[in-house]
Amino acid sequence: MYRWPGVLYCSLRPSDAEVLRDASAARLADPAMSELNFLVQMAGEAALLLWGLHMVQSGVERAFGGRLQAVLGAALGRPLAALLAGLGVTAALQSSTATALMIGGFAATGAVALVPALAAMLGANLGTALLVQVLSVDLHWLSPLLILLGVIAFRKGSRSRTRDLGRVGVGLGLMLLALELLVHTLGPVESSPLLREVLAALADAPLPNLLLAGFVAWAAHSSIAGILFVATLAGSGAVEAQAAIAMVVGANIGTAINPLLSARFSAADRAALRLPLGNMANRLVGAGLVLAFLPQAAAVLVALEASPVQFVAHAHLLFNLATALLFLPLLKPLAWLLEKLLPDRPRQDEGAPRYLDAAATAVPSVALANAEREVLRIADTLERMLRVSERAFHAEDRDAARDLGAMDDVVDRLHRAVLAYLAALPSDQLDGEEMRRLGEIQAHAIAFEHAADVLSRDVARHAAKRLRRGVPLDAAERAELEALHAALREQLRLAVAVLMVDDVDAARKLVLVKETLRTTEREATRRAALSAQVGVGPAAGASALLLDTVRDLRRVGSHLAAVAHPLLERRGELLPSRLATASRDG
Repeated sequence: MYRWPGVLYCSLRPSDAEVLRDASAARLADPAMSELNFLVQMAGEAALLLWGLHMVQSGVERAFGGRLQAVLGAALGRPLAALLAGLGVTAALQSSTATALMIGGFAATGAVALVPALAAMLGANLGTALLVQVLSVDLHWLSPLLILLGVIAFRKGSRSRTRDLGRVGVGLGLMLLALELLVHTLGPVESSPLLREVLAALADAPLPNLLLAGFVAWAAHSSIAGILFVATLAGSGAVEAQAAIAMVVGANIGTAINPLLSARFSAADRAALRLPLGNMANRLVGAGLVLAFLPQAAAVLVALEASPVQFVAHAHLLFNLATALLFLPLLKPLAWLLEKLLPDRPRQDEGAPRYLDAAATAVPSVALANAEREVLRIADTLERMLRVSERAFHAEDRDAARDLGAMDDVVDRLHRAVLAYLAALPSDQLDGEEMRRLGEIQAHAIAFEHAADVLSRDVARHAAKRLRRGVPLDAAERAELEALHAALREQLRLAVAVLMVDDVDAARKLVLVKETLRTTEREATRRAALSAQVGVGPAAGASALLLDTVRDLRRVGSHLAAVAHPLLERRGELLPSRLATASRDG
């Protein structure tokens, strides 16, 4: 058994420690009230710590959420770069759980390979360890300064990013304040005979200590909170070296449970479990190695660091550094094993959403990216509908109308799911840029759904009428319909470009293609009028049918072109009225 070599109240000044020792007797005069006060104070100070952590995470997410996700996505190509990106994003968000949600979203959709995703999780775990190193230093003097500057920036800032950074400052100040209060509260803990007996009974049992810290980290959804809890206990002298190391290991395991449960209860297929399960395997193997050599590890760390709080911070850092070095060369075989254990499940229901992870709504940028991916699925289905529609006018395909109706049902279900998912996002946590992005995703989903309705309801009816009445289409008319469908597919690709990257050139082309469709409709109207003058017959029937089809296809183009209007209006490139232009020209 290794005891701390001297320092009991490591974060307190000598005078503070004396006051706490003198106050402990008074606290224990009424045991019932003492225990109740202790529990209330602990719960309140822990809640303050978690609230400060939430403010930091939400402030960074609002200020840089989209950029952080873009950086992480770009780096998920090579394992070493992914590890560094995971470390950096976690250092900014102060939460490996939030980073895990981002990485899990990329991995579950197949946007990145499993190996770099696992490497990024190693970096995220290492990032939290570095944060604990910073927070373990005695920075009680910094807390009021950070809160003051944060409040000034939040209330007086003219830009949203300044206010968001002010929120970060307030959160950091509250975290430091909560840590100082926790140390004061736990200072006289050794004076409680009951607590001393319990802790003494657990001192030689690493597993209960591991489970206790794991529960705290799991309940707090934060390994930082779990480790700081252990550090506070160690700083008050409540736990000794070996127990502290076991609790550090438990906190690392506890924080790996949340992403695993999230994937288990919200994923559409087993592939989403691979990343959190791989991260849990990393934690468990590292825990097994540490517990196997616990006395030796405690002896080495005690020799290196006398301060109990720094001891815990160093143990956390060394644990994550060692597991990263151990697993980085083994990620490929680990990924292979996970893919064998959790193969892709064949998707039976095409209309079921794949990317709308309910757990990701806590991180708005991740949730918006998920909704965007689902809208791209709607666009893919709409493109298939255009090809089926074109085939219906070129062949004796009596199943085209049924196929279009089935695909329209898929679009309708995905459209409703996306709108419901976006409506569930807390609007008070979205900044101006995220609200604009949310509106654009909604607009694209609605436009694609309306276009699918026209194809399945009206265009499919014209195709069925042609087959039922035996109306012939000559080569020129078929070529015209083929060109129209090709133009609509091009419009759809341009609309996707507007959604993905705010492509201004694509937005301009969308509007121009719409004008081309208008010209095509006028030409079809002219031909139908000439056929009506000649008389009733197959040619007149074909011209009328062609005119109805062209008009409905132009409506599809109008729905697709509508998504370009907000972008062009923001840039001042879209006039409010075509009539005003016409009057000036006249």
